[in-house]
Amino acid sequence: MTPTTASSPAAADFQSIPDMIRAHALAEPGRRALLEEQGGATQALSYGELDRLMDQVAVALQRDGVQPGQAIAVCASSSVLYAAVFLGALRAGVVVAPLAPGSTPEALARMIDDAGARLLFTDAAAAATVADAGLGRVPRIALDGSPVGTPLAHWLAGADARPARVEIEPAWPFNIIYSSGTTGTPKGIVQSHGMRSAHVSRGAVYGYGPESLTLLSTPLYSNTTLVVFFPTLAFGGSVFLMPKFDAAAYLRLAQQHRMSHTMLVPVQYQRLMTRPDFDAHDLGATHMKFCTSAPFHAELKADVLARWPGGLVEFYGMTEGGGTCILNAHLNPDKLHTVGQPAEGHDIRLIDDAGQEVPPGEAGEVVGHSAGMMTGYHGQPEKTREAEWFAPDGKRFIRTGDVGRFDAEGFLSLFDRKKDMIISGGFNIYPSDLEALLRSHPAVAEAAVVGMPSVEWGETPVAFVVLQPGVDVAAEALRQWLNERVGKTQRLAALHLINELPRSAIGKVLKRELRDAYAAR
Repeated sequence: MTPTTASSPAAADFQSIPDMIRAHALAEPGRRALLEEQGGATQALSYGELDRLMDQVAVALQRDGVQPGQAIAVCASSSVLYAAVFLGALRAGVVVAPLAPGSTPEALARMIDDAGARLLFTDAAAAATVADAGLGRVPRIALDGSPVGTPLAHWLAGADARPARVEIEPAWPFNIIYSSGTTGTPKGIVQSHGMRSAHVSRGAVYGYGPESLTLLSTPLYSNTTLVVFFPTLAFGGSVFLMPKFDAAAYLRLAQQHRMSHTMLVPVQYQRLMTRPDFDAHDLGATHMKFCTSAPFHAELKADVLARWPGGLVEFYGMTEGGGTCILNAHLNPDKLHTVGQPAEGHDIRLIDDAGQEVPPGEAGEVVGHSAGMMTGYHGQPEKTREAEWFAPDGKRFIRTGDVGRFDAEGFLSLFDRKKDMIISGGFNIYPSDLEALLRSHPAVAEAAVVGMPSVEWGETPVAFVVLQPGVDVAAEALRQWLNERVGKTQRLAALHLINELPRSAIGKVLKRELRDAYAAR
């Protein structure tokens, strides 16, 4: 695993995240770092305790012969011990591959093999998947004391152990995030310590500090979570980890612990804002709320701004890095239909199918360049090349696959994933346009539109709709309602009512599953 240095900050400006945590542990060892709820009671790990536990993990890895640049895998639900193992591995220069417990056994085996993981840290949440994965001789360590492997307490080095010092460099690999997208084939995105340092550096403007408490209910294997998790600790704040999202529990904990920061995906915001008891909770300590990973509709942003104190920031970007757009929604209430403007120092451009930049005002595929860019897809150089675009001067950009347009003030509006765009009879149809129109119907809670093969048109749009609770409307009536309001080329060939849209763990609608289900009919 040998990353380049092209996307890393200068070594002189670099401080590793493990070193930042040690500095907090030396300055205020008793300050809370990590929290979780067990059996109705809050359990906390101070910075001093976290620092010692990180040392124990690092020493045990060195004892077991895991070298800097080699990888371990973690497949478990979020917990304080999960976080400590992740951070301790980083202190030893070891790369972490955080994996989803909901993966299929086959996908889990492929990812562990692809990462070359020397050890697997797991728990009861992943026990069935791990048992069926056929992982051979990869040693397993149980984070929760369940019989899935050697208990973590037995594996750890002694409490007084101190690891050999590892001088981490910005270009070294930090983690491998596996993203299957809609293809179902895992791709390992290698992110460097320098890339994570770039994420941390922008945290200063969001008010992280020793008094901060960040409540996280998205999983630690997701980049969505990590872009908030690491800056909180780097600035000396506290992180409260929920093993899974539950709207009622989230609101209770946010009020009880005076939450200052949080990251949620759009479907979580939706579920919170529609709860009858939402306004009964005191969320006045909230300083900043973040959102990313899936389309965040303007009407939902407006509702959050109106009813939830504190700022609201939407990040648009990819786990692969490249470029990020940021919408400070509380400062730009007239731009809620956009994903904001390019972050400082980020170069975002739009290109056509031939790889040429489009003229101002025209739509094109979004590509980005920044200090935070993946080294590449682990072990997949061809996939890496497919994800790259080079400007005429040789500057490297990451392709997003999204189609968008800049307005006169430099705010980016997105239309759709390029691969989700439907070409029917030679005309481009953006599913997001049809989805937005469907959502405007009072009976519709959620909608997704996909392109299906058509002998006559090549492709034709088909909709999947979730109705509002207690509402009854015929699918055909809803289809006709939409078709009366769109052009001939946009008309739906079919509309299906379903109980819920299939989503990933971080809320992305899995359109591949909708296509497969429709094709199976």
